[in-house]
Amino acid sequence: MTKLLSFACLLFLFTINIFSQKIVTTLSPEVKKKEITTYWVKKNKIGFDISEIAFVNWNAGGTSSISGLLKTKFNRVYTKDNYNWSNELIMRYGLNKQDGIELRKTDDVFQFNSAFGYRNDTISNWYHTVKFNFNTQFTDGYSYPNKEISVSKPFAPAYVFLGLGAEYAAKEKDRTLYLSPFTSKMTFVFDQRLANQGAFGVVKAQYDINGNLITPGEKSKIELGFLLTAFYKKEIVKNITLENRLSLYSDYIHNFGNVDIDYDLSLDLVVNEHVRTNIGAHSIYDDDIKAKEEINGEQVTVGPKMQLKQVLGVGIVYLF
Repeated sequence: MTKLLSFACLLFLFTINIFSQKIVTTLSPEVKKKEITTYWVKKNKIGFDISEIAFVNWNAGGTSSISGLLKTKFNRVYTKDNYNWSNELIMRYGLNKQDGIELRKTDDVFQFNSAFGYRNDTISNWYHTVKFNFNTQFTDGYSYPNKEISVSKPFAPAYVFLGLGAEYAAKEKDRTLYLSPFTSKMTFVFDQRLANQGAFGVVKAQYDINGNLITPGEKSKIELGFLLTAFYKKEIVKNITLENRLSLYSDYIHNFGNVDIDYDLSLDLVVNEHVRTNIGAHSIYDDDIKAKEEINGEQVTVGPKMQLKQVLGVGIVYLF
């Protein structure tokens, strides 16, 4: 009787095991399909670059310094049938410290880009696209060596681009070209002192002959114009990738034909999975941005100039 009962129990467990395996085998493809089916592509990149030079009893002289740059880039792309929604968040912040000189900012960027496109069929690479761009900074900026009066602040300025146009996007997503005849550029200066100066193109304050404030400066400026943006990325040789970003904007209302230029060029040299070298150059020309110069101990506003920033860094990158 005991042997019979043991045999019955074993047979029952064996039957349950087979049945459960059949259920799993039947359901697992559907479950697996649900898990795999997603229209989102996610890419995250976090990096930290550092450079340092130190002198101890160095006969030729020199100044010890250390610099650090934290940078992140997050991409979210939704693709389904004829729809494409691309989102990009870029953040960078860098600092430099030299002997005998206070801590200074070297880079400060907060930028969010979003584009929603629709195409007529799955063969075409041209999309009817609505594009949104927001750009500002994290902390105050100064025209060094003047550290007392800031020349920029968070949301002073802040730029918003919103427009409708046509975008060509290669299937490999390594080339895009966007043309918009109707793009609104909104400039915000949420600092009254800077707004009173007419910084970044807003209408400046009005004063009487005694220097008394009559009308405060406006904190915003709205433009409507033509926007062209282009993106190109290519691995020119093994482990060396070239990336270009170009933006051209011209306002219909004020000085049409005067083009704002924003061009960013970078070379990414891969050492291994986590160590990379970056060489970059960023140039900007905007007629509304007036340069600051130190003349006889005073900060003086001069005309617009071409802005140029060059970067060379070696650091650690984490992709996930």
